[in-house]
Amino acid sequence: MNQTIHAIMSRTRFSYVWIIVGITFLVLLAAAGIRATPSVMILPLEHEFGWSVTTISFVISVNIALYGLIGPFSAAAMQRYGIRPMVLGALVLLAVGTFVSTFMTMPWHMVLAWGILVGSGSGVAANTLAATIVSRWFETRRGLAMGLLTASSATGQMVFLPLMAYMVEHYGWRSVAMLVASVAALAIPLVAIFLPERPQDIGMKRYGQFEELPPEAVSKSKNPLSIAFEALGKAVKIRDFWLLFFSFFICGMSTNGYIGSHFIAMCGDYGISAVGGASILATMGLLDLFGTTMSGWLSDRFNARVLLFWYYGLRGVALIFLPHAFGLSYFGLPVFALFYGLDWIATVPPTVRLANDVFGRLAAPIVFGWIVAGHQLGAASATMLAGSLRNSLGSYTLSSVLMGAACIVAAVMVLRIKGHHAGGDLIPATPALNR
Repeated sequence: MNQTIHAIMSRTRFSYVWIIVGITFLVLLAAAGIRATPSVMILPLEHEFGWSVTTISFVISVNIALYGLIGPFSAAAMQRYGIRPMVLGALVLLAVGTFVSTFMTMPWHMVLAWGILVGSGSGVAANTLAATIVSRWFETRRGLAMGLLTASSATGQMVFLPLMAYMVEHYGWRSVAMLVASVAALAIPLVAIFLPERPQDIGMKRYGQFEELPPEAVSKSKNPLSIAFEALGKAVKIRDFWLLFFSFFICGMSTNGYIGSHFIAMCGDYGISAVGGASILATMGLLDLFGTTMSGWLSDRFNARVLLFWYYGLRGVALIFLPHAFGLSYFGLPVFALFYGLDWIATVPPTVRLANDVFGRLAAPIVFGWIVAGHQLGAASATMLAGSLRNSLGSYTLSSVLMGAACIVAAVMVLRIKGHHAGGDLIPATPALNR
C-alpha cells in the first residue's frame, strides 16, 4: 500500500492529505446515501407488505439511534485499532445489511437489516470518522476540511434520492437495495489501498504542521469501551458538553429525523410524486455542499457560537415557514429549499471547533462522538414523533412548527457555551497530545 501512495505523491504537486479527504468524502457520501435509502421505501413497503408508517418509522429510528450511539465507541476504536480496519468493517456491514434486506418479508427482518446492520455500519462511517481524520491529518484548515467532509454526509443523503426514487417507481425497492449494496462493496478496495493510518506512516506531517511533535498514543491497556466511557465520565462534568449535546439533539431532530425521513412522504400529502420530493431533497443536498463547506471556512475565522446562533435561528424560521411553502405556488418550496439547504448541517464544523477548543485534539473526536449520539437520539425521537403525529392528525404541520420552535431554543442555548479548554486530558495519552 505504501509503495502505491508514494508513487502517487511523487507524481502530484499537492499534499496527499487532500487525497485522504477525497477518499473519506466518498466513503461518507456512500454511507449517507445508504442511510437515506429507507426514506424512499416508506410508501413501497407500506403498499407491498401493509406495514404502517409508524412501523417503518420505528425501523428508521433504530437505524438513526445506532448511527449515533456507536459514534463514540467507533472513535475510541479508531484510536485503539486504527481507522482503516474500522472503516472496512463498516463497509462490509453496510453491504451485507442492504443485500440481505432484499429477502425481507416481515418487520423484524427490516429491523435486523436496515436497523441493526446498516445502522451499525453507518455509526462508523459518520461524522466521528470525519472528526478523527481532521484531528489526525490537519494542524491548520481544520474547519475547511471538516466542512467538506460534513457536506458529504448531507449531500450523499440527498443527491442519490432522485435516482433511487426513479428506480423504486420503475424497478421496485429491491433494485435500490442491490444498488447501494454494490456501492458499499466497491468502496472496500479503495479504502484498503489508499487510506493510511497516520501522516507519519507515509513520511508526512499534519497539514500545516512545521515543528516536530511527539507521536500521539492512546493507552493500549484499555479497550475502546473503557476509553469512550472514561471520556464521557469526565465530559459530563463540564457544562459546555451538555450545551453542545442538547443543541445537537435539536439539530438531529430538525434534519435527519424530520426532513431526512419524512419530507418525501410530506410531499406526497400535497400531491408531489416521490421523484419530485426526492429532487427537492437533492437540490437541498447540493446547496448544503456549498453551505457546509462555507461554514467550515467561516469556523476557521469567526466565533463558532455566533455562527451556531444564526444557523439554528434561520433553520427554525425555515421549518415554521414550511407548511405555508406548499401553498405558495411556484415560489414557496424553492425559498424553503434555498434557506434550509444552505443550513442543512452547517452546524457541524463550528460544533467540532468548539469540541476541540473545550476538550483538546485527542479527546475531541470521542467526545464529539457522544455529542453525535445526542444528535441521532434527537433524530430518532423526531422520526417517531412526526410519524405518530402524521397518523393521528393527518398532516405534518404541527411537527414542522415544533421542530422550528426547538431550533430557536437551540439558537439561544449555544450562546451560553464558553468554548474554553476544560483542562487536563479526558483520555489517557502522552502529555503533548492535546496541543
